[in-house]
Amino acid sequence: MSQPAITLWSDANYFSPYVLSVYVALKEKGLNFTLQTVDLVAGENLQPGWKGYDLTRRVPVLAVDDFVLSESSAIAEYLEERFAPPVWERIYPVDIEKRARARQIQAWLRSDLMPIREERPTDVVFGSAKKPALSEAGLSAVEKLISTVEAVLPAGQQNLFGEWCIADTDLALMLNRLILNGDDMPERLQEYAAFQWQRASVQGFIARSAKRAG
Repeated sequence: MSQPAITLWSDANYFSPYVLSVYVALKEKGLNFTLQTVDLVAGENLQPGWKGYDLTRRVPVLAVDDFVLSESSAIAEYLEERFAPPVWERIYPVDIEKRARARQIQAWLRSDLMPIREERPTDVVFGSAKKPALSEAGLSAVEKLISTVEAVLPAGQQNLFGEWCIADTDLALMLNRLILNGDDMPERLQEYAAFQWQRASVQGFIARSAKRAG
């Protein structure tokens, strides 16, 4: 099936949770793409000469022919519309309310729970790092995360909305910041995160980060 030329820009270590989200979206869509990296540690993203410089100067950046877009949630929505079902695979629920809820969960994970993101950075997830005990703010954020997920994840289901969607990957990443560090997590949420983590598209990204680390 013909498609335009697509390039995804990642951080050099493949540690970005937002690059993971776009990588998975592209894989689940069945799209062919080129993966390129920019070294954030060396500040390459702050120098002219790469696609994301005139945008947010951070990853992910997606180039589809001459159109360049940043911010993972915007990219996911663009991909769903630009490469729309039924020709391409779906990454959001069919039902309009469920689709809105999936986008709500994505936006919440990107804008809230800062203590978890600060105290459990993604080197825990992709680099097997171990971090010290959570602060009071971290524990409070974990309590909020758990209560919210238990409310939105139906009992007995392995996906948020019956079938997989991109919000499942984003949510599993947030849970695994804690689970993979050895922090307490209800068994049901551990099982959900483990199930999501075995998806082939997710494992493909993990393999890249592991290869980079090795």
